[in-house]
Amino acid sequence: MSKARQLANLGNVYDDGALSNRNLIINGAMQVAQRGTSFTGLGASDLYTLDRYKFDFGSTSGRLTAEQSTDAPNGFSHSFKLSCTTADTSIAASEKARIIYSFEGQNLASIAKGTSDAKPVTVSFYVKGNAAASYTCEFYDNDNNRQCSKIFNVTTDWTRVELTFPADTTGAFTYDNTTAVQLSFWLMAGSDYTSGTLNSSAFAASVQANRVSSSQTNFFDSTSRTFQITGAQLECSDTATPFEHRSYGDELARCQRYYQIWGAKGKDYHAKPMWIYNSTQAATTIDLPQEMRATPSFSVVGNVQNSSGGSVGVSAWALYYAGAWVGCSALEAGTASPTSFRLDADAFNSITSGGACGLYGGTDCYITLDSEL
Repeated sequence: MSKARQLANLGNVYDDGALSNRNLIINGAMQVAQRGTSFTGLGASDLYTLDRYKFDFGSTSGRLTAEQSTDAPNGFSHSFKLSCTTADTSIAASEKARIIYSFEGQNLASIAKGTSDAKPVTVSFYVKGNAAASYTCEFYDNDNNRQCSKIFNVTTDWTRVELTFPADTTGAFTYDNTTAVQLSFWLMAGSDYTSGTLNSSAFAASVQANRVSSSQTNFFDSTSRTFQITGAQLECSDTATPFEHRSYGDELARCQRYYQIWGAKGKDYHAKPMWIYNSTQAATTIDLPQEMRATPSFSVVGNVQNSSGGSVGVSAWALYYAGAWVGCSALEAGTASPTSFRLDADAFNSITSGGACGLYGGTDCYITLDSEL
């Protein structure tokens, strides 16, 4: 078949002929890892790991390690790998472990959910494990408390899973910047979620007991258990198309809508000019490279100087004024918005209002900005 014919057939899958921007999942190829590439001891609390992927745990004593792995199927550079480190073979009714990907409602208009023109959606991804296993993928309509779930299988080889969820003419999404849909990969679930009949054929009002298959594998059944995933794609269609690869820069920019780092995390020393507005305080305004989903929460990583002197260290922030180190006794966010924030610094020594100083940070000093769903 000619390349022109292949492209024509691909275009016919879509009523609007869209061949790009069809993947509604950001970081589907697991390339972006702003928070880190390895996370240990997971299971005690919920948290984000690789960009856009959140773990949701409930009452489990099992523990796992999550990492950005270079073991991936042909055509991919990375996967998201989970390894069980502490088993939990006695599952209580309320226990759960799942990976969640959340979508803003305003990005889902093409699905036309809750209308007579509602479209089906297809989820596809590559998976691999240490042994044969079965897990549950759930499409959950957060706005209307409706859901549909599908079971999928994992083998010891990389295989592509394709799951089509039917159109739902009931319950329109709210088209705003809050969570409309959660796509979940259930790795373990107690009887609160598995004791009914899996709701797999059509969307329906969510019944807790019908959300997860009773036959699915317990990821925490053995410390030999692993699970890997990459090439995650959600598209408005009843047919899975080849994974839409995007550049690293494109994926990073999309991820920065939800999470950003200011500073030179793990790279080099960095500096920022500040204006002095009274005898002990200075400030600067930092414009963000990407507008965030909402006004972000703010966290400073690294130590402030604990004395009036001392130059910037690997893990310490410091102020430099009039040819000398004056020390930085506190660093905090002032007024913030989705596009910028004011950074305030307190000096140990007296500094002159109306002047300028420099804020220096070591290689382990940075600021995180979080507006995740």
